[in-house]
Amino acid sequence: MNFDLTHMPDRAAEPRNSGITMVMDKGLSLREAEDMVDAGGHFIDFVKLGFGTGMITNRVEEKIKFYQRNNIKCYFGGTLFEAFAIRNKFDDYLRLVEKFGMAAAEVSDGSMVMDHNKKCEYIAKIAKDRVVLSEVGFKVAGVTINHEEWVRRMNTELHAGSFKVIAEARESGNVGIYKADGSADTDLIEDIRKKVKVENIIWEAPIKSQQVWFIKLLGSNVNLGNIAVNEVISLETLRLGLRGDTFSASFRKR
Repeated sequence: MNFDLTHMPDRAAEPRNSGITMVMDKGLSLREAEDMVDAGGHFIDFVKLGFGTGMITNRVEEKIKFYQRNNIKCYFGGTLFEAFAIRNKFDDYLRLVEKFGMAAAEVSDGSMVMDHNKKCEYIAKIAKDRVVLSEVGFKVAGVTINHEEWVRRMNTELHAGSFKVIAEARESGNVGIYKADGSADTDLIEDIRKKVKVENIIWEAPIKSQQVWFIKLLGSNVNLGNIAVNEVISLETLRLGLRGDTFSASFRKR
């Protein structure tokens, strides 16, 4: 904080277990990553090298090391994991994350058919050496699972060793926990909240209206993911009630 102001929401301190912000890096240059971290790195907990960008981005190893030097856990996007898994190259994937010194890994099945027991085996193996974020939900519009299955998969993956489970939305914010128009699937989210501890969920919320909705529903320390690189500071103002959208919702007396 650059100066003091009373009656502010309490924000979790680093290293955070709640109030997590996960940013989507879709191919930033090293210099762009440095600028992002200079502006708001203290608010970023995880950076995902989105989908398969980690395979083709220049100087990616330097960028990963830079994030980690700044206490930000960096990991390859789940689609890259799936690209290895569908080719039966899981051991090669393990060697890859080891080679790059990744502190975290994502296990997902949003683009392919994967036996859920096998997915949990992958989670358990990776969790022996690093933080696992596992993603539930599909990336294809119209492909759905029922509410009970969402809950079952989330809890089973947490039991297998996931640090947090990610509720799928894609970077477009119109699948998974959202409807085609980007509005929240309130019935699904409510059913998840009843049976999965919310502190164990990262809700993907790439759109401002979605971020506002979750902050109003679950408070300033809700875990949010797929945040755009240029919206880290904007999101933090939403969390703190320093923006009109959450001005009243985040205000509280000490």
